Amino acid sequence: MKHILSAFVAAALAFGMAACGAPVASTSAPASSAAASSASSASASSEAASAAKPTEDRSGAAITLPDNVETVISMAPSITQTLMDLGCTDQIIALDANSAKMENAPQDLPVFDMMTPDAEQMATLVPDVIFVSSISSSGGEDPFQPLQELGATVVCIPTSASIEDIYEDVTFLGQVMGKTERAAEINETLKAEIDRIAALGASIPEDQRKAVYFEISAAPSAYSTGSGTYMDEMISLIGANNMMADKAEGWTSVDSEVVVSGNPDVILTNVDYIEDPVGEIKSREGWEAVTAVKNGDVYQIDKQSSSLPNENIVTALEEMGKAVYPEVFGE
Repeated sequence: MKHILSAFVAAALAFGMAACGAPVASTSAPASSAAASSASSASASSEAASAAKPTEDRSGAAITLPDNVETVISMAPSITQTLMDLGCTDQIIALDANSAKMENAPQDLPVFDMMTPDAEQMATLVPDVIFVSSISSSGGEDPFQPLQELGATVVCIPTSASIEDIYEDVTFLGQVMGKTERAAEINETLKAEIDRIAALGASIPEDQRKAVYFEISAAPSAYSTGSGTYMDEMISLIGANNMMADKAEGWTSVDSEVVVSGNPDVILTNVDYIEDPVGEIKSREGWEAVTAVKNGDVYQIDKQSSSLPNENIVTALEEMGKAVYPEVFGE
């Protein structure tokens, strides 16, 4: 059960241009000057709106943020990573246990369990904002409700279901943290990389697209991704077909027989809690006739970049492309 929860949480975990003044045209200004001034004013208004502090979190709940967010607690690795990419590492004063294990995560900070946090201890840190993901309340109760009752500002960013959600999460975090320009830069880079990868994927003829099975938790409690997830989108982006897309929606448990009968061309895994996940798949009883196993097309994909729905999915996308279509994406 520990491995099932760990894999599911890792897979499901879920992340803003300062205003500038514009001259006001006089009534005697030429039409072209007035138009330029109007455009400048519109641009300034748009940038001001982008930089404005949100009044709702990503779940739609009303929030009241301080003018300057100086200290935060992050209770989800995907959020923590985006905060770090925004340049807010020094503002993080506590983490969830999974975030604390990430490479380059802030060290020597208080660590809390994202499912059962110590609300009283957390409150003593007096953070400006506590960022949480919807995974914390997946059991039906909100463990951060006591903190809200104590007056803490709890901001929820539900686990992203799509790549579009990832863009919006980055923008939202940029607005909260006063880092809208940096957030725009992150999204611009992400879009450019995704467009590049998508162009390569689109070059694969429809009748040559490979069927892919992506395993995020090993047997006997195998888990994978069906339709309606960002990982399903990632498989499509590289020009492949998700073997589980027409069998399930969202994150799903998988019976061995389903994979054997589905006969995927390639198997990908981001399991990292057993010594040799690729070898374990290749040695499964009854899987020897599966095309991917028979041809040795079983590959391990970076856990962190594939399981955290944020701007760093491009690392996993590149690895996936090279594994499935080395002749297109380069080995």
